[in-house]
Amino acid sequence: MRRIALLAATALIVGGGAARASCPSDADVQRMAGDILANRPAQGYGPGLTMEDAACARAKIVAILAERLGPPVGYKVGLTNAAAQGRFGIPHPVRGTIFQATVRARGTAGSPAEVPAAFGAVPNVESDLLVRVRDEGINEAGTDHVAILRHLDQVIPFIEMPDLVFAPGQMSGPGLVAINVGARLGVLGDAIPVQATAEFAARLGSMTVVLANDQKELSRVPATALLGHPLNAIPWLVQDLKSEGRRLRAGDIISLGGFSPALPTEAGRTVTATYEGLAERPVTVSVRTP
Repeated sequence: MRRIALLAATALIVGGGAARASCPSDADVQRMAGDILANRPAQGYGPGLTMEDAACARAKIVAILAERLGPPVGYKVGLTNAAAQGRFGIPHPVRGTIFQATVRARGTAGSPAEVPAAFGAVPNVESDLLVRVRDEGINEAGTDHVAILRHLDQVIPFIEMPDLVFAPGQMSGPGLVAINVGARLGVLGDAIPVQATAEFAARLGSMTVVLANDQKELSRVPATALLGHPLNAIPWLVQDLKSEGRRLRAGDIISLGGFSPALPTEAGRTVTATYEGLAERPVTVSVRTP
């Protein structure tokens, strides 16, 4: 069954034809997935990995990870700010798939979720934001923020807990894509119903997102850090999926990108993301890492 899943996933990337010769082999992807699921820092696929090869590897590894992390439930848009793009040498966002396990945990400042600090090979934490797709009209909504909001039904505070996987010195832009942009776990706050209004769009674009632990503030970032406005990640994702003949579906969850840098988890800490200006009162999501 796993072999069938790998072949099917690869076909999505190569359009049903033969796999590219330079796509990482099934054996190499199995090795990578084995390291990820065993929480072992992994070696990369080598310096010759191209973005096309990385997309092929991503399709294979998603099929394997889904066996442990649950079925795909949506997508992650990564590298949505200039600092992250500069770090990885890619001048545009990248896409990953998120799983049932990515959106399973829920926690608020008064009742934080618990996730082991060593949940991954290179475990990290960052402030993020989710939206849920109401209907497939999102694929034709274009770039207007109010038009996009008409096809969403929830905005959800979110702490993403990505696994950056690679041993020191092994990470690259294509490598990040090949590991599915590090998608692993996360913690959700209370969902906020979407209002398809200019005022709600303005609040999304003008809020401030603060990440802090129980000792200090870790980051304070304006919403404009995400491609100028968090909703700008959605038309990019629509076009990226369209290039592979795919569409967003009703119920899909979209992780819009990291506001804070990805920071290593610390055992014994409680981390809280606070969204100031999104609602009448600040809203939060919180995780403890024992």
